[in-house]
Amino acid sequence: MKSVGFLKTLGSVVAMVVACNVYAQASDATTTGTTAAPAASAKASKKANSQLGRKVRSAISKTQGVDVSNISVRARGGAVTLTGSVPDQGQIDAAGEAAKGVPGVTSVSNKLNVMQQ
Repeated sequence: MKSVGFLKTLGSVVAMVVACNVYAQASDATTTGTTAAPAASAKASKKANSQLGRKVRSAISKTQGVDVSNISVRARGGAVTLTGSVPDQGQIDAAGEAAKGVPGVTSVSNKLNVMQQ
């Protein structure tokens, strides 16, 4: 019976030591700033993606004969996705070519559809 009590006490002490050690490691990570770096990196990445998307949309809007009113542009790490609808196939091709010509674009996924307006 004494051994059961001893094991319970020993288990409690071990649990307490492990909990304190885990807490200390988590506190050290936040004070050295290691958790802030991914957040800053994600923010910078989001900003770069937004800027690239705006550049692509601007390039498409400057393309002769392309109606950008129903085109959505999404950029992620250089990969650009075009979605929406345009009146004819020629505009789909022109929009894709314009997007490929923007500096920073690594690939274009052209998911535009032909829809008579």
